[in-house]
Amino acid sequence: MKLKPIKNEREYDEAIAEVEKLFAANPKKGTPKADKLEVLTLLINHYEDARYPVMPPDPIEAIKFRMDQMDLSRKDLEPYMGSRSRVSEVLNHKRQLSLSMIRKLHRGLRIPAEALIGAPA
Repeated sequence: MKLKPIKNEREYDEAIAEVEKLFAANPKKGTPKADKLEVLTLLINHYEDARYPVMPPDPIEAIKFRMDQMDLSRKDLEPYMGSRSRVSEVLNHKRQLSLSMIRKLHRGLRIPAEALIGAPA
């Protein structure tokens, strides 16, 4: 297979098949096969990023996901957001997260800041 940009699904499928074959051969680092494997992987990643972009999560969904992971209630969010009514407004998409809330949620609950500053759904 000649190395070139991947432009369609057929070329993508061919590149995947070639990577699987090269990966199974377990080439030693620095060999032409290992270099080809690395370049093909980069080409595949580029094609996937362009063709199937991953949208960042809705900030409120990120908070709800963390609440579920940590078995938190709305009351548990009050130290990060303020009053019970403010927590309710934020979780119901009626109020935007403030910079202060974002910082507190990031530090306290370890929610990635990138997820919290994304545009709401």
